[in-house]
Amino acid sequence: MITIQKYIRPSSLEEAWQLNQNRRNRIGGGMLWNKLSRGSVNTLIDLCDLGLDTVTETETEFSVGAMVTLRQLELHEGLNTYTNNMIRDAVQDIVGVQFRNMATVGGSIWGRFGFSDVLTAFLAMDASVELYKGGIVPLEDFAKMPYDRDILVRLIVKKIPGRFVYDTMRIQRTDFPVLTCALSDIRGEIRCVIGARPSRAAVVRDENGILADGIREESAKAFADYAASTLHTGSNVRASAEYRTHLIRVLTERNLIRLGGLNDGN
Repeated sequence: MITIQKYIRPSSLEEAWQLNQNRRNRIGGGMLWNKLSRGSVNTLIDLCDLGLDTVTETETEFSVGAMVTLRQLELHEGLNTYTNNMIRDAVQDIVGVQFRNMATVGGSIWGRFGFSDVLTAFLAMDASVELYKGGIVPLEDFAKMPYDRDILVRLIVKKIPGRFVYDTMRIQRTDFPVLTCALSDIRGEIRCVIGARPSRAAVVRDENGILADGIREESAKAFADYAASTLHTGSNVRASAEYRTHLIRVLTERNLIRLGGLNDGN
């Protein structure tokens, strides 16, 4: 558990950024994972007064503020309509409603946790993050970046026509995932995202043209084998590396079949 010496609600992003340059200070987010860490925080920085708690939808994109909660994502009609309910499917088993009412998008994305359903889902879309000093960075690039003292302001999702599916394996509902899998077909490009490997979520593309002639049962199996052979997996208390590699094959093939509409009506 952490101890906090001071609590400040800055009135501007510049003030928040200045405070965050002190390595002994910390941005709070929803304070759900932070409070489980150890050590002493000199100043906890709360961004709740900066208007970052809304989802704005235009004809071309969604702008998701860093302080938007996972429950807001789960219930947002526009995001779920656009993603074929992938967003709802990705977050609905994260602990419980009370938890999702507090956990924030900014905390989930900034943390780049290996177990993050949120990161896995948004990587399947044409998404970017806006950093206060770093500007707009593609989410796929941001997910690979080391931690620094910048501030995540919002998540930007381009409304490019596509299809999306999400699946996960958990030992029991509301537990941490053993493996996460999101797939999308955006303008003919298949993007497969695997998380909880147990390292950070990563994107696999069809670089060998396995799905060039469309999604069929044979090509779905072949691409699932390719994804499993491409991504490194590891072992922890939830599963072995071998089991996770097996799950990559199973969930990827299953999601591809759903994405291609091969099981529609079943």
